[in-house]
Amino acid sequence: MTEANSPSRFRNALPLILIAAGFILITASAFYLYRNLPLQPDGGVVPAVANYPAPELTLTDLDGATHSLADYRGQVVLVNLWATWCEPCKEEMPALQAYYEKHKEDGFTIIAVNDGDPTEDVVQFVDDFELTFPIWLDPTYIATEQAFKTLGLPSSYVIDRNGTVRLQWLGGIERKSLEKYVTPIVREEP
Repeated sequence: MTEANSPSRFRNALPLILIAAGFILITASAFYLYRNLPLQPDGGVVPAVANYPAPELTLTDLDGATHSLADYRGQVVLVNLWATWCEPCKEEMPALQAYYEKHKEDGFTIIAVNDGDPTEDVVQFVDDFELTFPIWLDPTYIATEQAFKTLGLPSSYVIDRNGTVRLQWLGGIERKSLEKYVTPIVREEP
């Protein structure tokens, strides 16, 4: 009887074992990624320089209207991938909002793409942080898994006026970093 119960107990425990193994892998991956991020002397994350065409990305906003990155050609766009539960995402939002307010008249915008949260949670988050830049919803993770191919949140990508991704961040962004790295791209002649 014990032999008959043994495979049954293993079969019942298998989902828990797989969940635990997945958690360990995710934790180890996150530790590896975050410990290798380049830091500025003040502790902020330095963006990686990039040079590739912006991906095709079409999503809906909070009102249900459809938008595409291609609609923003001619502007400098910072695409920010975030979630309501993400602490570094919360920490960077005031800096993103302040930078947007300062530079929106210069042909700069932020498109904040929410990574799978329920719409009502996103609306509450936007209200709490008084965000005025465009918010797109991504319930099926198109931006993270297909367009930008990232697992880390927050992740940000700066696209120049010609549609080329020039900078990419993994981790929270500080206002000083935005001024130092994004402002020169905003000031470039179209």
